[in-house]
Amino acid sequence: MSETAYNSPLLAPDSPLDPHSRQVIQKVYEEEWAKSQDLPTDDPLDPQRRKRVEYTWDEMWSQPQAITTTLESEREAIHEAASFCSRLDLERIVMTGCGDSIAVMIAVRSLFEQLLGIPCEPVQALDLTYYYYRTINPKTMVITLSSSGATTRTVEAMMLGRALGGHTLALSNTPGSPLMVESDRGLIIHAQRKGWPTQSSTAAMAILVQLLLETARLRKAPRDILDPIEAAFRQIPGQIASALASADPDARAIAEREAERRMYLYSGGGPAYASALFGAAKVRECSPDHSLAIPLEEFHHYNSQKAGDPLFLIAPHGPSVPRALDTLHEGKRWGGQVYSIVSDGDARLFGPSDRVITLTDVPEALSAFVYSVPVQLFAYHVAMAKFHRAEA
Repeated sequence: MSETAYNSPLLAPDSPLDPHSRQVIQKVYEEEWAKSQDLPTDDPLDPQRRKRVEYTWDEMWSQPQAITTTLESEREAIHEAASFCSRLDLERIVMTGCGDSIAVMIAVRSLFEQLLGIPCEPVQALDLTYYYYRTINPKTMVITLSSSGATTRTVEAMMLGRALGGHTLALSNTPGSPLMVESDRGLIIHAQRKGWPTQSSTAAMAILVQLLLETARLRKAPRDILDPIEAAFRQIPGQIASALASADPDARAIAEREAERRMYLYSGGGPAYASALFGAAKVRECSPDHSLAIPLEEFHHYNSQKAGDPLFLIAPHGPSVPRALDTLHEGKRWGGQVYSIVSDGDARLFGPSDRVITLTDVPEALSAFVYSVPVQLFAYHVAMAKFHRAEA
C-alpha cells in the first residue's frame, strides 16, 4: 500500500468537498502544524509552560464572570440560533470537537437528550469525519466546538457535515475564524485562553445549555421539567464561585501529598466522566506527567489502579453513586489513594476515601460545571508543586 500524499483524506481526489472547502482545510492544516511546533515542552522548568500554568490560575477563578459575560453578550445570537434550531425537523444531533471540546459535549449530552428527546452523540472529530459520517443527512445537526476556530479535524467535521446536507452550528472563542465563517450558525465564547482551558470550556457548556433551554421552550418541552432546570442553571455561576473557594484548600493539600507521582487517574460516569476528562487533560497540560480518565464502569474491567496511584473519583448525587462506592473500595483494595468529589449529602458514604471533597448538590445533568472545579484546582497546584521541586 503506497503512502498517501494528502494531509487529509478530504483533500484526496474523491473527496465530497468542493474546491473552496478543500482550500480552507489545507490552510488550517498548515497553520495548525506550524503552531504545534511551538508548544511548551515537558522540561520541568520550561518557562513557557509555567507562564501558561500561571495564567490558568486567574482564568480558572474568573469562570463565573466568563459564563455571565458570554450569556449576556450572545443573548440575541442565542435567541436567533434557538429559533432556527426549533424549526428544524431533526432526528439526530452530532456533537464534535477535540480535547476539552469533546469533554464539553459529553458534559451536556444527557441534558440535550432529556429536553429534546432525540439522540445527541458526542464523537471525536477525526472519528466523525473519517468513519462515522455516513448517517449525516438533512435531519442531522452537527455542533462543532473549537476555541481557535481553526482546529483542522473540527473544521473538517463541519465541512463534511455541511456537504452531506446536515445543519451546522459552530462555537468558538475566535470571531472570523474558519469554523465561524463557514458554519451555518455561530456563537462566540467570551472567555480567555492564555492559560490552559478552564473558563473557555465552562463558558462553552453554558452557551450550549442556554441554547438548549431556549430551543426546548420553543419546542414546547414540558414546563415541569424545563422550569426547574432553568432555575438550577441560573445558580451555576455562584456555585462555581463557591466551589473554587471551598475546594481550593483540599486541592492544594492533595497536590502537596501527590506531587511526586507520575500518573494520576480520574473516573466518573455520565456527565461526571466529562469532569474526569477535564481533570486528566489539565494535569497533562500543566505538568510533565501522565494522567488518564477512565469511564466509571471500565475501571472495574481491568486492574485499572496500581498500588500508590492517586484516583480522583467524581460522583455527584445520581444513579452512578453505588458504582462509585464500588470503585472506592476497589481502589483502596488495590493499594491506591482515592480522593472522592461528592455531593454534601453523600459524604458519609465515601468515608473510607483518603480525602472527601464535598460540593453543593447540583442536578446531575449540570454537575460538570461544578464538579470539574476541584480537579482544575488540583492540576494547577500539583504543577506548581512540581515547579518548586524542580527549582530546589
